[in-house]
Amino acid sequence: MTQPDIRTLGALKKSGYQPRTVKQELRDNLIQKLRNKEEVFPGIYGYDETVIPDLQRAILAGHHINLLGLRGQAKTRIARLLVNLLDEYVPVVAGSELNDDPLQPLSVFAKNLIAEKGDETPVTWLHRDERYTEKLATPDVSVADLIGDADPIKAATLKLPYSDERVIHFGLIPRAHRGIFVINELPDLQARIQVSLFNILQEGDIQIRGFKVRLPLDIQFVFTANPEDYTNRGSIVTPLKDRIDAQIITHYPKSIEIGKRITKQEARIKEEQKGMVTSNEIMHDLVEQVAVEARGSEFVDAKSGVSARLTISAYEQVVAGAERRALINGEKNTYVRVADFISAVPAITGKVELVYEGEQEGAGIVAEKLMGKAIRTLFLSYFPDPDKAKKLKGRPSPYKAVQEWFGTGHTVDILHDASTKDYRAALDQVPGLRDIVTELHPKEDKETTYFLMEFLLHGLSEYSLISRNRLTAGAQFKDLLSSMFTMPSFGEGDDDEDEDERPQRGRRR
Repeated sequence: MTQPDIRTLGALKKSGYQPRTVKQELRDNLIQKLRNKEEVFPGIYGYDETVIPDLQRAILAGHHINLLGLRGQAKTRIARLLVNLLDEYVPVVAGSELNDDPLQPLSVFAKNLIAEKGDETPVTWLHRDERYTEKLATPDVSVADLIGDADPIKAATLKLPYSDERVIHFGLIPRAHRGIFVINELPDLQARIQVSLFNILQEGDIQIRGFKVRLPLDIQFVFTANPEDYTNRGSIVTPLKDRIDAQIITHYPKSIEIGKRITKQEARIKEEQKGMVTSNEIMHDLVEQVAVEARGSEFVDAKSGVSARLTISAYEQVVAGAERRALINGEKNTYVRVADFISAVPAITGKVELVYEGEQEGAGIVAEKLMGKAIRTLFLSYFPDPDKAKKLKGRPSPYKAVQEWFGTGHTVDILHDASTKDYRAALDQVPGLRDIVTELHPKEDKETTYFLMEFLLHGLSEYSLISRNRLTAGAQFKDLLSSMFTMPSFGEGDDDEDEDERPQRGRRR
């Protein structure tokens, strides 16, 4: 839509234009979208029955909003989407610092210009994208940054005394007049700076040093914050919290499916990567399950949270790992492997805050354990439970042939950079491995079958039926008993067997 063809105050009056507050704009446009059954917050998943209804109620009530939640819960993204509820264009007095409405001028500049030119006062149009202001709260933010201060250079240039209101240099908040102002990470704002917001939120005006200036600002405030006990950097002062009308609590995705939708939408996969690397839903499930495991891990600080950025970064690294392997081997395309998932450890180590026990283990080891648990959890969605299978009387375990082959001293090395030919050859040498996969998943294509064969090996190691040892360039699978006298196992699978059961199984072989 182009700007309205109105360029003077007189033409604006004849058009029938009537001023509206920002909150009224948001309210009216939200009502219209709800009546038309339009999507109000596109790209926001998992909040349809929780956060979004609360947000819509707050807008209808004309409330200032605080989005409270842990890291990576789309708080800033939601705040930015509020711009879509503003009118596409609004008229402003040309040259005004404060986006003055021509029919309701606020600044001295606009009032003087209208008094001088009357209906010939020039009018410009402001797009809604320019009516959004965002400030990240940091300890060095000052009152002058947010509200404003007397500008000695301005006073000298205009040859005005300090008592003249025109020497004020307005801060970010006055310049956001008739728009949306967002303060991210509000608790990080020093308490004395938070106090300066009291009047703006309650009375709608600002105070600048000794000036008797009253500016009834028209602003929709949105704040984002982590729970107060998340960090010792600071908190929201109680009187300010009292002045924020609606506090809406966000949360992490409540299902793997929602998490996958978010990751697929946000992951920055390049077109050349899409053409070279083929993925599958199992890989997406594994990546999402890592975040689920991290949020419940005793090694990870639950108060800190586990951002959705973990899964996004992890999936990007999975694809990048597969792409790198294809480039090294001169292959035009490749299929993701469990090895690509395991090599994405760097995407996890920087995304989780560890408690003392986690620090003792080390970030890398914790990441490997989380990946191991993700494999263990999802294994049961594709294969029989090994713990139950070995307890069935009169019926051999479906994994017996694989276990016995490793029990005779055989090993399999699955290297990260192995070519497709070498990768398949390594898996094909394990007798019974393909039979298990094809029996349970007969309709899968060739690439997925090999992926499931590799996944089966990793799952069996997590259930301690075989051993998985970490190599510099990949992983080695071998008999569990022999691995006790060699290198440590990659990750950590929960072993439900008693220690004295292991030698017995070794003797049976």
